[in-house]
Amino acid sequence: MLSYIYEENKELLLKDIPFPKKKPNNALIKINASSICGTDLRTYRFGSSKITPPRVVGHEVVGEIIYVGEEVKDLSIGERIQIVPAIGCGKCRLCLNGHTNLCDELKTIGFQYDGAFAEYMEMPSDLLGQRNFNKIDDCISDEEAVLAEPVACVINSQEFLNINKGNTVAIFGSGFIGNMHVELARLKGAKEIVIIEINESRAEKCKEYNPDIKIINPKKDNLYDSIMGITNGYGTDVTIVACSVGSAQSDAMKITGKLGRISLFGGLPGNSLGFIDSNIIHYKEISVYGVHASTAKQNRLALEYIKEGKLDIKKYTNNIFGLNEIENAFECLKNEEIIRAIIKPKSK
Repeated sequence: MLSYIYEENKELLLKDIPFPKKKPNNALIKINASSICGTDLRTYRFGSSKITPPRVVGHEVVGEIIYVGEEVKDLSIGERIQIVPAIGCGKCRLCLNGHTNLCDELKTIGFQYDGAFAEYMEMPSDLLGQRNFNKIDDCISDEEAVLAEPVACVINSQEFLNINKGNTVAIFGSGFIGNMHVELARLKGAKEIVIIEINESRAEKCKEYNPDIKIINPKKDNLYDSIMGITNGYGTDVTIVACSVGSAQSDAMKITGKLGRISLFGGLPGNSLGFIDSNIIHYKEISVYGVHASTAKQNRLALEYIKEGKLDIKKYTNNIFGLNEIENAFECLKNEEIIRAIIKPKSK
């Protein structure tokens, strides 16, 4: 089967590999759709020390069950499944308290298990045992469902932030994740949503998706003064750093008002020290939160938002590439021509 493989030399290649093995305690899916996230793009550009090669990469995936082992319960051939890729041990204190995404023994689809950029994929016994999957309602398309996982990561981030009516929310970055933060902040009732973005074309696209937002380009405008003008000198109630830039974390500290909340959504490649001012946290009583991956429960909530029409995800599903076109998809993302790429074994 055709697959996109991360090799020992950090090279990514399209190649044919054997069909996944059928086992009594696993299931197999025919992949209907997968999606390229920011982590995949960083791997494409710089490699990854977290992936065990050789490995089929990709972790945002929707598929149709084609095989169910005799030891597997509650799955049937033909059902559509959305995968929750971060798999905890199910036994430790964190897992037992619902924080499976933070398990010390965490294993992830596309990192320690073969992943989504292929024609078929195994649902390993660990994934099945932890129920790291969700069945998809018929009213949700494959293209919508495959974006539930990144939406779930945004849900995870915002659960800490207590966004409510009257809040001003600033978001660094206008990529797909930045857009999802806009959508969910609006759903929570935010009064004012500000996107901070230096790439004008990306900012304009975000404005097309979300006409109610304000945009600040720090290369053209003084960021601090602009935020103080919008907030009557108070600063933001919530600031989300949805980009992998250390200086954005520093700027977030400055523009957030007293008792404000900050989410460091984007992990930093390389050095991550020296961007946080502890005195600002101390004297302004700011709360700073991290976020990593998502749980099955958060993925289910994302699917519910899509099903109920609370989250309009269809407008982000237009850029579809065949698996044989995946290099082109990565290049389009790298060159910032698009904000999201959905991969299908065959192009539309």
